[in-house]
Amino acid sequence: MPSSTTELIKGKLDIVDFLRGYLTLTPAGKNFRALCPFHHEKSPSFMVSPERGSWHCFGCGAGGDIFAFVMRYENIEFGEALRMLAEKAGVELRRENPAEYRYSGLLYDLNDAAKNFYKNALASAPVAKKYISERGLSLETVETFELGWAPNESEALSMHLLNAGSAPQDLLQAGLSIKTERGLMLDRFRGRIMFPIHNHVRKVVGFTGRILPQLDTSATAGPSGFVTAKYVNSPETPIFQKSKLLYGFWKTKDAVREAMSAVLVEGQMDFLMSWQSGVKNVVASSGTALTADHLRAIHRLAEELVVAFDGDAAGSDAALRAIDLAEANDFSVKVAVFKDFKDAAEAAQAAPENVAAAFAAAIPAPEFYFEKYLPAARGAGRAGTGDGGGPNDASGDAAAFDSAAALATREGLRRLRAVLAKLKSIASPVEREFWMNALSKRTGINEATLREESEKLGETPTAAGNTNPRTASKENEAEHRPAPRHTRIYEELLVAALSKNDFSLFDDCADFLDPPEKDILRILKSGKCGSDDPVLDAALALIVLRPPADRAPDEIASLKSELAKEYYKERRHVLTLAVKNAEARGNDAELRAALEELKSLPASSES
Repeated sequence: MPSSTTELIKGKLDIVDFLRGYLTLTPAGKNFRALCPFHHEKSPSFMVSPERGSWHCFGCGAGGDIFAFVMRYENIEFGEALRMLAEKAGVELRRENPAEYRYSGLLYDLNDAAKNFYKNALASAPVAKKYISERGLSLETVETFELGWAPNESEALSMHLLNAGSAPQDLLQAGLSIKTERGLMLDRFRGRIMFPIHNHVRKVVGFTGRILPQLDTSATAGPSGFVTAKYVNSPETPIFQKSKLLYGFWKTKDAVREAMSAVLVEGQMDFLMSWQSGVKNVVASSGTALTADHLRAIHRLAEELVVAFDGDAAGSDAALRAIDLAEANDFSVKVAVFKDFKDAAEAAQAAPENVAAAFAAAIPAPEFYFEKYLPAARGAGRAGTGDGGGPNDASGDAAAFDSAAALATREGLRRLRAVLAKLKSIASPVEREFWMNALSKRTGINEATLREESEKLGETPTAAGNTNPRTASKENEAEHRPAPRHTRIYEELLVAALSKNDFSLFDDCADFLDPPEKDILRILKSGKCGSDDPVLDAALALIVLRPPADRAPDEIASLKSELAKEYYKERRHVLTLAVKNAEARGNDAELRAALEELKSLPASSES
C-alpha cells in the first residue's frame, strides 16, 4: 500500500482523540500523558505528541504512530490495522475491491443492528431473563458482553431489518436469515439466548444462540421443519471465520497480556461465569474446535495456556487435542480439573471462588496424562512432587501405580505407551527428563526401561484420548496410525462370526482378547448392535457396518492361529519388561513370577 494512503489515514485521525478510546490521557504541556498499557507502572511515562502524531513510553521504550499502537494493543498485523483505521477514517483502500470493502462494512452494520435488536428483545422477555438469572449471570455481565434474546418467532429479526431498508439477499449473506425449500425467508435464530461474537477490534461479526431448555426438542424437527439444536452458530462469512476468533478475547486480552497466561474454556457460559468470578484472563473458542490460528493470537500475549474443558468424555478428548496443539505451538500448558463440578460455569454458580481455586491448582500437562492414563493407587503422591510412589520410598511399592498390574495386560502397556508418547513429544530435553523421572517414580519402573520402551514408539503419537486403538472411531483411524495386527485379526474373526451368526468360533480363543474386545463380543452375542458406552458404541458401529465376509473353515483356523501368535508375542514383550523392572527394583517375588510365566509360554515361532 503506498505510503500516501497511510499518511491520508493519519491525517484524518487525531491521535489524541483516537487513543482516548484506549487510555486515560491527561494534559502535559503541549503533549498528553498516560499510564503505559504495555508494561506495569505506577507513574505515567506514556507520552502522546499531537503535533508529531506519535507516542512514546519512556518506561519500556515502546513507541510509534497510530498504526504501531493499534498493532501492538489489538494484537493484529499491519494489514488488519490498516483496514481497521481506514474504515474509521473513511478512507477507501485502493488495492481491495471497493465493492467487497463496502460489502464488509454492510455486514458489520447488519450484525450490529441484529445485536441491538436482540438486546432490546431481551429487555422485554421475562422467560429469557429468568433463564439467564438462573444460570447465575449478573446484569453487569449481560450488559458488558451484550447478550440478547432471539424471539421465538419465525421472522421477527428479518422483518425488523427489512422494514429498516435491508435487502433480503444481504440478510442471507450475513447469516442472520435462512431460506427454506419453499422460498420462505426465516430467522436463523429463534427462541435463543444470543451471545454476540466480537472480533479483536470490538466489532460484532457473528452470534451463538443457545435454545431455551423448554424449547429444546433435540433431534425432533420443529413446525417449520428445522431441528432445534442446543447451540446454533452463525455461518462463515467474509467477516466471520470461527477458526480465527476467540469468544471474549476482545475484552480479556489486556488481562491475558498482564498475566502472561490465558485460561481456555469450552464455551460461552464457562467464559462468562469465569470472567464474572474474577478470572479476567479467560478465552473460549467460538463454536468450533481450537485451532492454530487461535493459539497464534494468544501467543502474541502469553506464554502459558491453562486448559479447562468439561469433565465428560467429550471434554476430556477436547482437552487432549488442545494440549497437543498448544504444546506444538510452544506453550507451557497446564490443565485445570473441576473434580466436583461438570465445568467452570457450574463451579462458579456454586461459589465464585471455586473457579479461581481450580485454575490456581492447574497441573502441568504431563501430570494430567499420568492421572488420566495411570491413576495412582490410594495414598500415592502427585507425580513430580516426590510425595510417595517413588522407587526409593519405603512405601513406594504400595503407594505408586502398581507396575506389575499395569504390565499384566496389553491395555496396561498401551496406557504406559500413551504417556511415553506424550513425553516424547516435549521439545525441551530438560523438561522431558524431569517428567520421565516423575513417571519412573509413579510407576516404579526403572528410567532406563522407560526410555527403552519410549525409543520403540513411532514418531506419530497415540490418538488423543484413545488409550485402546481397537475402540478408535473411524475418524481417528483415518487420522492416526493403522490398528495393530492383533486388532485387525480380531476384527476379521468378528466379522466372520457376524456373517455366519455363529459366535462359537470364539469359544477356543476368547482368552486372547482384551477386556474391551470381550465386551464387544458379549454385546454382539446378545443380539444387540449398540452400547450405552459411546466408546464401545463407536467400535461396534465399525464392526457392524463392515461388509459380510464368508470365511472358509481353514481361513478361520488360520486367523485363530495368528491371533494366538500375536497375543503370545505381546505377552512375551510385557513379561520381558516386567523382568527388567523387577531386576532394577530388586523385587525377587515379582522377578520369579514373571520368569515362571515366561517359561510357560509356547515357544516363539518368529525368525
